[in-house]
Amino acid sequence: MTTSAQGNEPTPPTANAMRRALKRAREGVALDTAEAAVLLQARGDDLKDLAASAARVRDAGLEAAGRPGVITYSRSVFIPLTRLCRDKCHYCTFATVPGKLRREGHGMFMSPDEVLDIARRGAEMGCKEALITLGDRPEDRWPEAREWLEAEGYDDTIAYVRAMAIRILEETGLLPHLNPGVMTWTDFQRLKPVAPSMGMMLETTSERLWSEPGGPHYGSPDKEPAVRLRVLEDAGRSSVPFTSGLLIGIGETYEERAESLFALRRVSRSYHGVQEVIVQNFRAKPDTAMRGMPDAELDDLLATVAVARHILGPSGCIQAPPNLVDAEYERLIGAGIDDWGGVSPLTPDHVNPERPWPQVDELAERSAAAGFELRERLAVYPEFIQRGEPWLDPRLLPHVRALADPATGLARPDARPAGLPWQEPDEAFSPSGRTDLHRTIDTEGRTGDRRDDFDEVYGDWEALREAAAPGMVPSRIDADVKAALSQAADDPTRLTDPEALALLHADGPALDALTRIADDLRRAAVGDDVTYIVTRNINFTNVCYTGCRFCAFAQRRTDADAYTLSLNQVADRAQQAWDVGAVEVCMQGGIHPDLPGTAYFDVARAVKERVPGMHVHAFSPMEVVNGATRTGMSIREWLTAAREAGLDTIPGTAAEILDDEVRWILTKGKLPTATWVEVIKTAHELGIRSSSTMMYGHVDQPRHWLGHLRLLAEIQQETGGFTEFVTLPFIHTNAPVYLAGIARPGPTTRDNRAVTAMARILLHPHIPNIQTSWVKLGTEGAAEMLRSGANDLGGTLMEETISRMAGSSYGSYRSIQDLIGIADLAGRPARPRTTTYADVPEERQTAALASDGHLPELLPVLGD
Repeated sequence: MTTSAQGNEPTPPTANAMRRALKRAREGVALDTAEAAVLLQARGDDLKDLAASAARVRDAGLEAAGRPGVITYSRSVFIPLTRLCRDKCHYCTFATVPGKLRREGHGMFMSPDEVLDIARRGAEMGCKEALITLGDRPEDRWPEAREWLEAEGYDDTIAYVRAMAIRILEETGLLPHLNPGVMTWTDFQRLKPVAPSMGMMLETTSERLWSEPGGPHYGSPDKEPAVRLRVLEDAGRSSVPFTSGLLIGIGETYEERAESLFALRRVSRSYHGVQEVIVQNFRAKPDTAMRGMPDAELDDLLATVAVARHILGPSGCIQAPPNLVDAEYERLIGAGIDDWGGVSPLTPDHVNPERPWPQVDELAERSAAAGFELRERLAVYPEFIQRGEPWLDPRLLPHVRALADPATGLARPDARPAGLPWQEPDEAFSPSGRTDLHRTIDTEGRTGDRRDDFDEVYGDWEALREAAAPGMVPSRIDADVKAALSQAADDPTRLTDPEALALLHADGPALDALTRIADDLRRAAVGDDVTYIVTRNINFTNVCYTGCRFCAFAQRRTDADAYTLSLNQVADRAQQAWDVGAVEVCMQGGIHPDLPGTAYFDVARAVKERVPGMHVHAFSPMEVVNGATRTGMSIREWLTAAREAGLDTIPGTAAEILDDEVRWILTKGKLPTATWVEVIKTAHELGIRSSSTMMYGHVDQPRHWLGHLRLLAEIQQETGGFTEFVTLPFIHTNAPVYLAGIARPGPTTRDNRAVTAMARILLHPHIPNIQTSWVKLGTEGAAEMLRSGANDLGGTLMEETISRMAGSSYGSYRSIQDLIGIADLAGRPARPRTTTYADVPEERQTAALASDGHLPELLPVLGD
């Protein structure tokens, strides 16, 4: 029996409370946490009632999924890659210490030969899944683990996991299912190309069991509930089919167990990426701190399975390990499970070695006795196989398709695993789709205002509304605006956060005063010249599956507006830009699943080979991480190789708002703030400078702008690598998050003036150049920002697709004379600059002026 937080037997629910909760379960009414906690204590006839209603929910789900009366399992091998772990869970016999491994004749990690021997024997026996399980980041605790990895040439444990997954795919054909414990967002990007599914048990959301001495998770950094929930969310953001679950009977209360189930439901609803939930009962083991604790009772397990079924609903997949229930298979089926999990004919359950797997034939017979047909599935569930992209990386598709029944997504009974090459796709830059979109977006426009997978690709919109609501509540302003203005004028570097927040909210005469202060500061810092750059944007593909909810640019490869340029087309555009006086090409693209991580090097090299003098300003931090994780390189190694291929500077885009509270509303799968910062700092350390940006006016508030600007100033003080700060007002028209009714319709004029002015003030003296966007604001709007603290107009662009796809109505090109005209409106002179704000060579200026207003037909200039 699970005890209460005080260690006493819980007070049973009243008969009335149980009757009411059972009635709601029977009628399919949504349960709350209190009702779920009541039902977790159902026993006897109440438990039979609860199980019956749960089974009906399960049966409805199987019917809807097209496999009525089917219960599944995965034929697998268990590969314990290392039993070293940095955690100290009080019930675990899997984790051990280096000395014991040595005494038993084992290495710190299984060798590649040992791994492949198990995988090959499993393939010969018809297994299709390689379950790779290991302790959390052992190199952080054990020097012996770190030394082993270094000796074998691996940066960390994740790198070794990735390498072994590739060899298993190539040499045996088994599908790796990876359980390396707590992973970062970047770890998911590294591992997704080599494994169709991954997993990590949530176990419990009880903070108490982790934080209090004597608790089962005390002293285990990776068992902090918030950390584990973040892993589940990062899996969803990364479109990784993910297995999770509960470990019941380790001291949690029924309320805490119910809360854990609702936490799993919340993540599942938000990202649609939880492929199964395991309900595992605690079994005490000798030689552990919890050896004297009673096992979780079978009725406790059955009630938890049934409640999980009601909470997760008909579409949830629920598993209970068959080797932990003393052959009570029929009762588990009756409580609502639809899967038995991995069953191995070869390897033991290394986590519960005292509990052997049942034979598959016995499992089939017992399932049939309960009225169910046992069918084999793969490591990745059928629903995700049938969804395809973005849930399965293209490099894994041949391996999955070799084993999957295309009609059901289950394992083909006649399939036998065989090794297949794991390799980058061929034909990385084959031209396809609307390659003239940079021109025709201004004439023909978009094919539609949204993708036809609008309701699925971005996650659950209703859950997103709930998550967005708290962040959209305005902050209370306590500071005096007049005093804040005085401080900004006297010494902006001493402006406090409350004062800065008051100024970000300024309006009317206070806003006018603020912009005058910012304009005076601009004059003192950089003078009166308005700078601009003759540049060409080249967006080499808009195929992307990241799921940014603010982005109207991204398309699936099959969408009518999708396109990818060839390397020759990219080089042609760069050559044309050079011919008309450009000093820079700015190149960014979608995260195309078919492009290898080295494709970015090919893009930079193609430009440099065609136009050696062109400055290559390319690849957002998101693209950098994508390239690094796809190649298996570190961010530093990848940036170094990109520079060798021709990269000069990087755009500081993909920042949006550097606050994860806002980022996870704006985007499903983009890199988190910490990773953006890591990329930028690493680039600066390598001498690769970058711009910095902020996109605002959606689900954000001034407090988020303040945090963002403070962080940029902090980075600049450390690295000095930012060339400028670019304000990017949110273009709402075709943005999914606006069409779904969540985001505001972009910033107001007040917002634009306040952000520009406060960027000047808060970034002074660290980032002297503040850029405004004529693409997003138009001529009058850009001139107003020049009077509010900005000193730069950005580029001529020549082509611009991202803002135009979002609905910007200010075109894709401005001539030099147009930009000089915007400066004239602000009463200021204008001059050209390079990417790094140096003077432009005379030859380039002459070429640009000679071509101004007479650009080639390829460029998107209407009425030329």
